[in-house]
Amino acid sequence: MKFNLLTKYLFVYAAVALLGFLGVTFISYRIDYAKVYNYYTDALYKQALSISSEYADDYFSEEHLRIVETELRTVALLNDTRIMFIDTAGNIILDTAYAQEHNTKDILYTIDGFDYTSLGTKHTQTGDFYGMLDCTCLSVFAPITSSFTMKGYVVVHLDENVITDNVYTTFNTNYITLVMVMLLSLSFIALYFVQIHKPLNGIIKATKEYGKGNLAYKIDVKNDIDEIGRLSASLNYMASKLDESDQFQQKFLSNISHDFRSPLTSIKGYLEAIADGTIPPEMTKKYIDIVLFETDRLTKLTSNILTLNELDPKTVRLELSVFDVNSIIKHTIETFEGTCKKKRIQFQLTFSAETCSVKADKSKIGQVIYNLVDNAIKFSHENSVIYISVREKGEKAYISVKDNGSGISKESLDKIWDRFYKSDASRGRDKKGSGLGLSITKEILQAHNETIDVVSTVGVGTEFIFTLALSK
Repeated sequence: MKFNLLTKYLFVYAAVALLGFLGVTFISYRIDYAKVYNYYTDALYKQALSISSEYADDYFSEEHLRIVETELRTVALLNDTRIMFIDTAGNIILDTAYAQEHNTKDILYTIDGFDYTSLGTKHTQTGDFYGMLDCTCLSVFAPITSSFTMKGYVVVHLDENVITDNVYTTFNTNYITLVMVMLLSLSFIALYFVQIHKPLNGIIKATKEYGKGNLAYKIDVKNDIDEIGRLSASLNYMASKLDESDQFQQKFLSNISHDFRSPLTSIKGYLEAIADGTIPPEMTKKYIDIVLFETDRLTKLTSNILTLNELDPKTVRLELSVFDVNSIIKHTIETFEGTCKKKRIQFQLTFSAETCSVKADKSKIGQVIYNLVDNAIKFSHENSVIYISVREKGEKAYISVKDNGSGISKESLDKIWDRFYKSDASRGRDKKGSGLGLSITKEILQAHNETIDVVSTVGVGTEFIFTLALSK
């Protein structure tokens, strides 16, 4: 049988209530009884000593005893006690509860087996006082001495019911206190139900929905200050990111399928046309060039996808070395010489020093620079200038690639790092673009723990600035 947390807490609450009841019933009762018992013992012993010292003179005087008896009957009535005078032989010579006529020897009655020495160092006993009482009483003894001679004892009896009645007076208060505490503690159960139990059930339901693939399900977060609220908010955030990842995966597959299908369709169509003779022999070279162009698109797309796979943060490995980033920039520019001549694009290089030694993965940083320069050329107008600068500041080198091209709109600026993202301008200008260049660039720099920023204005141009660690 499974128990949820609420059931467990209720069970613990019931167990605590039961233990509290048993504790009050047995432990508290014993403590209260001992306290009241000791109080009455001390009070009665003081009373017995007071009587002994006051009435010790003329102890056996008949006249004195009668006066004493009248006074002590009043005292006993007021205190709910029974007072006796008893000599060393066990003869009762005064009893405030004795109503019969006295005999001639002034002895009311005799207690068989009376032995005061059996008390030892104590001066109290509990019971029926050698069978003389019809109830259980607390009996307190005080010696009566005269002229340094033991004459007898003053014994004060108190019905034990008087003690228990006084105990229950405070004891019932303990029960009332326990009930009040348990009722107040119910507020914690209610608080738990509202603040923990219900939100946890919401989280459990959400995890089940996520398990079913419903990542759009949201947990109602009413309070994001406590741990439960922050956990709920974190799960909502996690679900939204997983949903975005799922949508990205679907979009990724859709984009890659499209980008592979287009060149493959062209290649297949032109090759079939060449094979069945539809294309005249003199036009064959033209269409073979088109097939080679589409093949180059597939090769570059495949290479970029493999590069992205290698840049997985969990598996990426960097081959760090010290190299001159200025020479990498110069070499990269040379590879675009043919394209730049066609568009009549020039480069303006500004280096803060003749050489700038950085520590990074040389091949991957070369790819970053290649992608940024390629992107700048792609979006630059004819007869324009691309500005590349390298400056050192602190422990970093800042590399800037700036063009005077069409620029990027604000709506597209945050999306340019997404895989396969292409703005309309990009698709219109260059069908060969895969939409992976900037994504690869950012992931390479993130693998180096470096940053890249972009500043762009539509119709004015775009500038990319990234950092690299200077070699020490």
